[in-house]
Amino acid sequence: MNPKVADFGMARIFELDQTEDNTRRIVGTYGYMSPEYAMYGQFSMKSDVYSFGVLVLEIISGRNNSSLYQMDASFGNLVTYTWKLWSNGSPLELVDSSFRENYQRIKIIRCIHIALLCVQEDTENRPTMSAIVQMLTTSSIALDVPQPPGFFSRSNHEQAGPSMDKSSLCSIDVASLTTLVPR
Repeated sequence: MNPKVADFGMARIFELDQTEDNTRRIVGTYGYMSPEYAMYGQFSMKSDVYSFGVLVLEIISGRNNSSLYQMDASFGNLVTYTWKLWSNGSPLELVDSSFRENYQRIKIIRCIHIALLCVQEDTENRPTMSAIVQMLTTSSIALDVPQPPGFFSRSNHEQAGPSMDKSSLCSIDVASLTTLVPR
């Protein structure tokens, strides 16, 4: 539990009455960027909600977002791993072992639930920060059912479904060319 404040010096500043904007240059750490910003350069007040959700998952798990990929690529990132645990009905497997049993199960599960709502792919499904504060401080507020999050890595079986041929999920290319352009 060593806190670290990162440099947000490259963050965009909104005007007082501005709620969204587009950018030509993507700046930030990919594991914390919302899907719409990382892929299309579109950000809004809900982009920070996505980042907050990732941060909550890091606090609960005691791991940073990319550490799971370094351990085992099949886990993907922390968001993907959390969704898999949530879907399997075992969200408490995410909890950092250093907590031992010194936590309230209901509260931790609620925090994981809120974090999953924050990392929803569709910005409309993400709560506002003021709603998140209410969810965290008032346990009687009912929470929506989370959908698969943004950047969720589905397995081939989940993508294909029972009637689709799994071999059609990938293309075969004889040559690939990547051009790197520095910032």
